[in-house]
Amino acid sequence: MLGLPKNTEMNHPLPKKAIFDKFKPNAADRQRFDAEIRRLSVIYEVSAVTTNIAAGENAAAFYVVLVTLRSAECDKKNLAMLSKLIEQNMLFVLEHDGKARLAAYRAGRVIQSGWKLLDEWTINLIGLNLDSVWDNIIVQIGGITIAEGNTLDEQIVADEECKKLLRRVEQLEKQARTEKQPRRKWELAEASAKLRKKLEK
Repeated sequence: MLGLPKNTEMNHPLPKKAIFDKFKPNAADRQRFDAEIRRLSVIYEVSAVTTNIAAGENAAAFYVVLVTLRSAECDKKNLAMLSKLIEQNMLFVLEHDGKARLAAYRAGRVIQSGWKLLDEWTINLIGLNLDSVWDNIIVQIGGITIAEGNTLDEQIVADEECKKLLRRVEQLEKQARTEKQPRRKWELAEASAKLRKKLEK
């Protein structure tokens, strides 16, 4: 799976009860987590010990966690909670019905790929050390293009802001199309145009 080196393979179940007992999430978080996630297991450890890649300053290792879902839905809050509770770099393989999407927590956000068949996923370990390898994995799964002068974290934040602005523009344009009062229609169109200019920048 994922085309990772054989030396990195492991099979370490992560019982949900042990996670709940150790970290004691609140009742709502626990209920949501349990309703959406069937089981978890650590299936790979990518480190200086299991590969010939040097440790980085921020990433000495990262772990691949197989998350078997009850349905294709998985609230990002579940992955954010896991990432905050277990302070390790984790690449999540969200699996349901033979398909999977990849996810990771970075810059206070959950980055996710699209869905495809589980067997079609390949992760490339690109970089001089595990810091750059981990950054490149985030770029791969998020389809991120880093603008000149931005760090990866800055780009993630900027991309999210762009998505929010675009959603707002679409909302304003929809309202403008259905608005009957000419003055209000013009105000909505003006607000939309201003946001579009901001997006272009």
